[in-house]
Amino acid sequence: MSFEALVTFAAAMFTILNPIGASAVFAGMVIGRSETERRSIIVNCTLAIAIILLVTLWGGELVLGFFGVSVPSLEVAGSLIIGMIAISMLNSQQSEIHSVDAGSSAPVSKPSIAFVPLAMPMIAGPGAIATIIVNTQRYHNLESNIQMSLVCIGMAIVVGGCLSSVSAITRLLGESGMEIITKFMGMILLAIAVGMGTGGLKQLMPGLGG
Repeated sequence: MSFEALVTFAAAMFTILNPIGASAVFAGMVIGRSETERRSIIVNCTLAIAIILLVTLWGGELVLGFFGVSVPSLEVAGSLIIGMIAISMLNSQQSEIHSVDAGSSAPVSKPSIAFVPLAMPMIAGPGAIATIIVNTQRYHNLESNIQMSLVCIGMAIVVGGCLSSVSAITRLLGESGMEIITKFMGMILLAIAVGMGTGGLKQLMPGLGG
């Protein structure tokens, strides 16, 4: 894999993972959680992203093939999850994906969002998976896989670093400012979900594309 190809791969992964946009979404999702919880989510999310990318790189085609899942199907499924979260953010409500049983009187801790939906499908979602699979098919050798693995690990660290800056942003903007950002990012997330879903549907049903 040439240096130019490796740089192109890294740039594509940075754009798709979108650590800056993910940080804004993360800020809206962790409102009401303690600093300790946020740090735990960031660490776990960073590890989850690295694992997802590396597993995809070294065995993604085999896993998807084994379960008979195509990348377009993954895009449609991911868009539904993201869409539900986006609508909850627009309504200033906690998504059912994140919530616990309201009828339970026993005090329970909030479920972690580190893996689902933050790491998958929001950050290391179908777009990142498709990009990695395409590049592993194009540069099919051990050296290229090792080079791309280092890029994936570096991208996961970059995302973790961006998520770590959210606490300072939250303190600066306050609750009102964060509510505005949450609603705005909810709209952006919904747009992303629509684009992801329609892209997957067009590949599954080419007739939809005209």
